[in-house]
Amino acid sequence: MNNGTIENDFSRKIILWTGIAGLITSLLLSWLVISNIDSLVEMSLRFRSKANVKATADRIGPDKLQEYKQFISKDMAVMNKKLASFMPDKTYLIVNTSGNDFRLMENDRVVREGMCSTGSYTVLKLDEKKQWTFKTPRGMFKILNKVKDPVWKKPDWAFIEEGMKVPSPNHPSRYEYGVLGDYSLSLGQGYLIHGTLYKRYLGMPVTHGCVRMGDDDLEAVFKSMKIGSKVYIY
Repeated sequence: MNNGTIENDFSRKIILWTGIAGLITSLLLSWLVISNIDSLVEMSLRFRSKANVKATADRIGPDKLQEYKQFISKDMAVMNKKLASFMPDKTYLIVNTSGNDFRLMENDRVVREGMCSTGSYTVLKLDEKKQWTFKTPRGMFKILNKVKDPVWKKPDWAFIEEGMKVPSPNHPSRYEYGVLGDYSLSLGQGYLIHGTLYKRYLGMPVTHGCVRMGDDDLEAVFKSMKIGSKVYIY
């Protein structure tokens, strides 16, 4: 093997190892960028924010900067006023179905809070076409009706769940007294805020969709909420 061949082999090896080293370096740099992307984005936004402020100042001129700040403040006040118009006033109720707790609000002040029970998300299946999922609906609702000493009219699923034959719509066996507590507040479509015989389950997702409360909490909510009062469930 002559010197020219040795030099060519050595050159090829240098090029090969240089390429491998470059590839490894590229992969390492890519990994560093990806693993620290949040920090890099945050840093870039800081520089961008300062650049935007300077660009704005240069565009409108230093003598107009105070006037521009006043315009922005006025615009923000208008938007805050519009936002406030969407916020509920007077008394309203917030129900958290994840934590199974509630807050009774008066404007932006919490006047009472405590545990409740909401939908279990279990499924009761009758056949291939008929089934019930026991979940508490989410969204904004209004109190449609308030009843003291309510009577529960058992729906079909209550009989099926107990393995009983479903009676006619107005059969006496459908009516049960004392199971809803001393008060109930209707949210529509069969959903109620009511009491419970199973107070040990408060704070747990065990209901068929209604919101259950303890006696004292229910009484406070019943007396504070009026027909039309808003209930926010999330």
